[in-house]
Amino acid sequence: MVVRLVLGLAITLAVLAVAGRRAFQLYRIGRTGQAVEPGRTSGVGKRVLAVTTEVLGQRKLLKWSVPGAAHFAVFWGFTILFATIIEGFGALFDRDFHIPIIGTMTWLGFLEDLFIVAVLVSLAVFSVIRLRQSPEREGRRSRFFGSHLGPAWLVLFMIFNVMWTLLLYRGAQINTGNFPYAHGAFASEAVAKVLAPLGSTANDVLETVGLLLSLGVVLAFLVLVLYSKHLHIFLAPINVAFSRRPRALGALLPVYSGGKEVDFEDPGEDDKIGRGAIEDFTWKGLLDFGTCTECGRCQSQCPAWNTEKPLSPKLLIMSLRDHAAAKAPYLLAGPDTSALPKDVLAEAERSLVGLVSEGGVIDPDVLWSCVTCGACVEQCPVDIEHVDHIVDMRRYQVLIESQFPKEAHTLLRNLERAGDPWGRGAQARLEWMAGLPFEVRVLDEGQQLPADVDYLLWVGCAGSLDENAKKTTRAVAELLNEAGVQFMVLGGAETCTGDAARRLGQELLFQELGKQNVETLNAAGAKRIVVTCAHCFNALGNEYRQLGGDYEVLHHTQLLSQLVAEQKLVPVHPVEAAVTYHDPCYLGRHNRVFSPPREILAGVPGVRLTEMPRSHEKSFCCGAGGARMWMEETIGTRINETRTDEAIATGAELITAACPYCIVMLTDGANVRKQQGKAADELQVIDVSRVLLRSVRDPEAG
Repeated sequence: MVVRLVLGLAITLAVLAVAGRRAFQLYRIGRTGQAVEPGRTSGVGKRVLAVTTEVLGQRKLLKWSVPGAAHFAVFWGFTILFATIIEGFGALFDRDFHIPIIGTMTWLGFLEDLFIVAVLVSLAVFSVIRLRQSPEREGRRSRFFGSHLGPAWLVLFMIFNVMWTLLLYRGAQINTGNFPYAHGAFASEAVAKVLAPLGSTANDVLETVGLLLSLGVVLAFLVLVLYSKHLHIFLAPINVAFSRRPRALGALLPVYSGGKEVDFEDPGEDDKIGRGAIEDFTWKGLLDFGTCTECGRCQSQCPAWNTEKPLSPKLLIMSLRDHAAAKAPYLLAGPDTSALPKDVLAEAERSLVGLVSEGGVIDPDVLWSCVTCGACVEQCPVDIEHVDHIVDMRRYQVLIESQFPKEAHTLLRNLERAGDPWGRGAQARLEWMAGLPFEVRVLDEGQQLPADVDYLLWVGCAGSLDENAKKTTRAVAELLNEAGVQFMVLGGAETCTGDAARRLGQELLFQELGKQNVETLNAAGAKRIVVTCAHCFNALGNEYRQLGGDYEVLHHTQLLSQLVAEQKLVPVHPVEAAVTYHDPCYLGRHNRVFSPPREILAGVPGVRLTEMPRSHEKSFCCGAGGARMWMEETIGTRINETRTDEAIATGAELITAACPYCIVMLTDGANVRKQQGKAADELQVIDVSRVLLRSVRDPEAG
């Protein structure tokens, strides 16, 4: 008894010293990051709910049914089996120890054994998944491609060791008469039957050996966790608790430095614009990097990675994490770094963004491949904010280094000079009205919206200037007119919302354009705005609040669906066609608008709607987001063509969407496939509103 007490305490103290040193080191590394922006600690109720549903409830993991269920079993297994650790440490002091009050109840013994078995079954499931989906078998298609597979297998082995040593100890304990549960511990009782023939002396020894092995493995596992990717066991609840709520999608954050928003009209001398070094990230950013589980769910959904681009959200986060760890001694050394090893000093000299072949951490092609679709953020089970980090690095490259793809120069120049990506100017913003059978009311400069106007129709750059998008604008205008909805437009007073500039990293230009629009909208007394572009919808509804513009913003599919439900629009003419619908990222995933477009299509007689395999939250991007619409796609296969192939595979005659960016990209994809003979010449890509107009007005229209 004394021997096992001394050995048990000695092992425990030694391990806690090592673990404590590592935990303190990680804390110090986290402290090197910048302060977070305001709001990370507000809304305690929502944050507690998030931890409850995402950590305790494993909500995101359970969306992947088999691996999710296995992870659920392991998570709750270790949670429930914490009781066995208490029992084990208690048994060091008293062989008859049991947890007070509940420690002898049958249900607890049964529950402990149930989860021991569940964890062992889950380990088998994980092993099969990793073998079947290994990079050796699937290459880049494997979500484990690039993950540290050796340590992952070691962790599975350690979990197995925790379980079998626990069963050994408990089985021997039953035979020595020191087990706290009379019945219910079915797995331990089965092991006890196997050990019983060895006799009482052997079981006495096995009880002590099993106990010390069990506690030793648990303590070794603690150290392993602190030095591996499984650090997420401790960091995930913290990361989820301090993540952006309700999600890190929709609006981007403004530029923050030291926890305060940067005033571009009067920036401080010490303000850091974007992220140009690892220490420029906030402590929440560093927490993100340390929390990554390398599960690859983000990678498996990323449109860039799935089309042979170099960007993997997982590998990007891993690269930032590894760089932070390697540079940590430099960050913690203070002003005197002369005694640091050469490899640490070399790590400190690496550019955060630069050619990897020349020592950069993140290759420019990785950074600029992102379409900001948010699929990575949507899938991440520990709430890592990939898009925020990517855009912050872009901000530094654009605003400080002036390094960005050359094609983007034309976009930015046009936005600065003409207020639209095409460089057409304000005079062209009324051309879409030509030929309409009614007059569209245009708000004069300095005029306020009359009381009889229900909505301001925000036409947007594409809706005014792109030939395909003009058809959507005209269709929406005709439908609103048909329904008796009174609306007006700003005409030449509109300018670009700045969405593309912001996602490119040109925050200053976004703010200039945005403030100009907010001033115009506020002067007009705009309260209710309807838009046809998912990107305008997101900017006006979410991001303009940061600039002093607070409006009720509806996407046109939301308003049209409402008008159909109220029978102000009645689709009566059949549109006999096989139809599929593409969810725009900035309408669906970023803003959770999934039902209205489908409700419209479902209400049109003759429409046969077939969903693509990747839809709703898992929709595959068209390739236009993140300002990628204005940049050439020269690496890998084209994202828009990949998405078009998915649409064609449904047998659709009409590919519908609800964003002009998506219409442009899918139309281009369809034209390529027509030229290749892989799509019928009759295949059309049109906005949902145009399908509705055909049914409301005339099946041959639009």
